Formats: sequence, C-alpha cells, structure tokens
Amino acid sequence: MKEFEHIIYEPVDGRARITLNRPEKRNALSVSLLQELSDALWEADNDTEVHCVILRGAGPSFSAGYDLTPNLNNPASSTIGGRKYRDGGIYADPTIDDDIWRLEYSQRLRMVLFDMHKPSIAQIHGHCLAGGADIALLCDMIIAADDATIGFPPARDLGSLPNQMWVYHCGPQWAKRLVLTGDTITGKEAAHIGLVMKSVPSELLEAEVEGLADRLAKIDADLLSSNKRIVNLGLELMGARTLQRLAAENDGRAHLAPGTRYFRKTAKEKGLKAALSERDNGFGDGRARVIGPELRDEKGNLIDP
Repeated sequence: MKEFEHIIYEPVDGRARITLNRPEKRNALSVSLLQELSDALWEADNDTEVHCVILRGAGPSFSAGYDLTPNLNNPASSTIGGRKYRDGGIYADPTIDDDIWRLEYSQRLRMVLFDMHKPSIAQIHGHCLAGGADIALLCDMIIAADDATIGFPPARDLGSLPNQMWVYHCGPQWAKRLVLTGDTITGKEAAHIGLVMKSVPSELLEAEVEGLADRLAKIDADLLSSNKRIVNLGLELMGARTLQRLAAENDGRAHLAPGTRYFRKTAKEKGLKAALSERDNGFGDGRARVIGPELRDEKGNLIDP
C-alpha cells in the first residue's frame, strides 16, 4: 500500500477512513494533498474488502479551503529542472489557458469522489469552506455537526467556484444566496436546506457516520456500486458533469475580474492575511440566516430578532 504524507488511510471493517491530515493548516487543500486523496480513493475503490469511504479531517476543522500560500505545490515560478511548466496560483500571472488547465487538473483529482464506484460519506466538523465544501459536496452523503461552518467566502473576490454541486444539493435560490455573498451557514442550517444530508450534535457525529458505514458494510459492494452509479447517472443527465467542466472554465474567466486582480495584488504586496482581512471586513460575522430575518448590528453581525 502506498505511503501518504498529507492524509491518513485506514481500511478496516468494510470501510476506508480517509483523514485529511494537515491540522496545523486546518487541512488546507494543497495539490499534493489532492493527489494523495485521489490515489487513496482509487485504492479504496479497488479494494474488494472496502464497501464505502469515510472522508474526514484531523484537528478542529474538516478543511478551511484551498492552500493559497506560496509553496512547492503552487510555485510563483514554474521553471523546474530547466523546463518551463504552466504557471498558476494567486501569486502568479498565468495565461487564461494555463489557469484553466490547472483548474481542470485540480478538478480531475476531486472528481474521483463522483466517479468511483463505491459510496462515500463526508464527516463534517468545524470549518468546511471553499475547497473543503467542493470535496464534501462531491461525496455521496454528507453528515455534519450542528455547529459546523459551511460556505465559500472566496467567491467574494477570488473567482467563481471551480466545482459547482451546490445547485444540485440545495437548489438555485440558496445556491445563489450563499455563493453570491460568500456567507456561511451552520451544519444544522445546511441540513434544513438540503445542502447536507443531515446534521447531529458534534459529540454524536463520529458515531452517526460510523453507524451508517456499518450498514453499508452489510451490503454487497457490487450492489452498492450499481445503486450509486444509477443515481449519479441521473445527475449526469441533469448536466452535473458538464457543469463541473464549465465551472473550471468559468473560474478562469472570473480570475480576470477587477476584484480578483485587486485581491491578488493585495496578497502580493501586503500578505495573504491582510488581503483576507480587507475582503471580509465589511461582512461582519460572514453568516447568513436560513430561518427568520437577517437582522444585523452596525458591524454586520447577525443579531437575534
């Protein structure tokens, strides 16, 4: 079995637990992590003793999003060993084709969750933001802690969503409400609008997910595959796969927007934390309210009616 650096892979009792394991970075999704996740998912799909996959995160969060820090996985300079490779990342200035190529490459790593034969369960706690939401929404079932925080804040000024499964989970109106503002909702609210399958108190989350995996482990894996795939084929007939490809293209287009260019410029000149702070400063607590009026104080924080 392959050794992994950024995830923990545990095949046991008819399931494969895959844990995103960068807790010091709140499990930010680097290219290396996504490559390992793809490999682990195919490993689980090929293992005849595995009936389902549980995807979860180490530490206080499921995943706070994509890794935006400049590093070896996302270099500002893409000359390696004397050869020139495509630029990418918020610190680079790629051509539109280079940008879309990298977005599509990253998307292919995530789409394994949709394409693999065996069902997957996302176990969501803490922050599930941006890229974290992208991979969670590609899972077959999502169970969240009541107090989890789910959303896509980078939609405010870093581009469009490189995967677009929101509309298939919660419908066009709530997809627009959350994506257009980048506001977040709780796991309990996400269950109310259908963005996740259900939510439970955080102390019961693991037991709830493992209990579902126990039941899946009792079913013939070939039957699980058949029943998952026919539902996913239904999604494909509704355009789900084509929309994912278009989402990557659309994100590349959105990277040319003045707001996106300003964010990248600020991140380069003042640092990522300063750029994020400036982006979110006018949004208060950054939350939406699913039930009841959105009354806010002068700072933009939600207050009780």
